[in-house]
Amino acid sequence: MRRKFRNGNKKINIYLLIFLVSFLGMIIFVKCNLIFENNTFLSNLISESTNNSNSIFLSIKDKLTSPKYILYNGLNKIVEKDSLSAFSTIDIDEFNYESSKSEYVDDPNPIEIFNPIVYLYNTHQLEEYNLESLYDYSVKPNVLIASYILREKLNNKGINTIVETNNMKEYLNNNNLSYNMSYHASEYFARLAQKENPTIKYLIDIHRDSAKYKTTFIEIDGISYARVMYVAGLEHTTIENNTGFAESLNQITEELYPGLSRGILNKTGPAVNGVYNQNLDGKSVLIEVGGVDNKLEEVNNTMEALSVILQKYIEGEL
Repeated sequence: MRRKFRNGNKKINIYLLIFLVSFLGMIIFVKCNLIFENNTFLSNLISESTNNSNSIFLSIKDKLTSPKYILYNGLNKIVEKDSLSAFSTIDIDEFNYESSKSEYVDDPNPIEIFNPIVYLYNTHQLEEYNLESLYDYSVKPNVLIASYILREKLNNKGINTIVETNNMKEYLNNNNLSYNMSYHASEYFARLAQKENPTIKYLIDIHRDSAKYKTTFIEIDGISYARVMYVAGLEHTTIENNTGFAESLNQITEELYPGLSRGILNKTGPAVNGVYNQNLDGKSVLIEVGGVDNKLEEVNNTMEALSVILQKYIEGEL
């Protein structure tokens, strides 16, 4: 009996030893696997950064400090700590480049502007106007054309202005980004423009609304215009600056061209972007110019009006 008891203890000890060795082996395996996965992820990250030098994700450092990283972590979005649902809708973007009949238009007047203070860009460069203008002017009319027109009018008034000429659709395609990332693409180019031109004070994103002609057309003193609407995103850290900019422009519009403005649209809450790149340094605004039925000559008249409105605002700040 005594020998049997000892043999039993020996077997138990052997089983315990086997269990401990197996348990320790499993821990070592899991730890090594995690280290391997982390190293693989880091290698892939470095490889991605190296192979896509023109991508918005330029390097590991950029991934950690880029505006996108800050944005996704809530520093440029006003949200409660325990409610980050706003991030699930930040990329919503109704415009689809594939459905547009318009096309990118090369800069018709590529002149060098020194020390620009106004930066014009179009998150949706191919938002088009009434295509009858195609036959009248031999060009597919879109918001990019509108920006070129406004730039010329502002520069003629002595207000140094540049237009973003990088092709947004091409950039999205080259970087395998979906169309609902358009605002991230335009933000990327806007930040580059500010870095290259630190004199920029005003950033204006020109869009075209989907509203019909009865809403977007007005005649003032015998001149036909495409009506405007100022859009202010409220989910960012510079609300007062940007809403104030929109309010001032709207007030000047009402004074000089009564009825031209459809007012200010403040965007916030579920299913909207809420930022619209208005978290950038400087004074930013999104302007809806006309709608799908407006003709290019009406847009041209509105660009003249906007040049006067912006001139009055800018000269008032000097």
